[in-house]
Amino acid sequence: MTVETPVTADEDGAGGKMPLLDHLIELRSRLLKSLLAIGVAFGVCLYFARPIFGLLVHPLVAAGQGKLIYTQLFEAFFVEIKVALFAAMMIAFPVIAIQLWKFVAPGLFRQEKRALLPFLFATPVLFAIGACFAYFITIPIALKFLLGYQGEIGGVQQEALPSVGNYLSFIMQFIMAFGIAFLLPILLMLVERAGLVTRAQLISARRYMIVAAFAIAAVFTPPDILSQLLLAIPLVFLYEISIFAIWFTQRKRKTGAEVAPVEPLEEA
Repeated sequence: MTVETPVTADEDGAGGKMPLLDHLIELRSRLLKSLLAIGVAFGVCLYFARPIFGLLVHPLVAAGQGKLIYTQLFEAFFVEIKVALFAAMMIAFPVIAIQLWKFVAPGLFRQEKRALLPFLFATPVLFAIGACFAYFITIPIALKFLLGYQGEIGGVQQEALPSVGNYLSFIMQFIMAFGIAFLLPILLMLVERAGLVTRAQLISARRYMIVAAFAIAAVFTPPDILSQLLLAIPLVFLYEISIFAIWFTQRKRKTGAEVAPVEPLEEA
């Protein structure tokens, strides 16, 4: 029978030392809970896979394309599996984030916890904003542009017949790319808070960020210039928002330090 080593908090609010075996047991527990959340969400989403895919297909229908095909017998089945897994990861993300926080938080000081909590809550919000931006704005514009090549060319009728697998990859790529891209302010604020970069360095690196934004857009979007612009321009805009947010938080920290009470020295 083993006796668990208690984890006590020190005077700064950080957890005490924990043996490596206890760390591994705690990590296994958090991973199992995260996998359980994904599994439950996957089972529910698999049951509703067709309505969920119908929601993902809506931008294509709104763009005037009313037909999807599948060229392999098992393609439609695997599409439903991918839709269910994609939706399950989205639904289970808050649970995964909470489990990650519970694993990391005991080793942080109280001041570090207060600094990281806003970023933890802002991450799913910004990801959801990016995904909605892709679904409601970017994807309809890209689809109208790409489907505009249909018509008669040299006496031959050119018609788009997208397959269910290709379309699902297309829309998932857009949603994930924009969701992750909208996390740029959090990433830059974290590295600035950690002392890895300064606001002045970010300002001086603007020109390189513009080049990097178009390089990232070229990797994560279809190979047409419109789709790349639809991701690159928001990336540059988010970079500027990050610089402003860093300035605002620096000013707030400086103001808080100035108004903090100073304890009087004890007389000898």
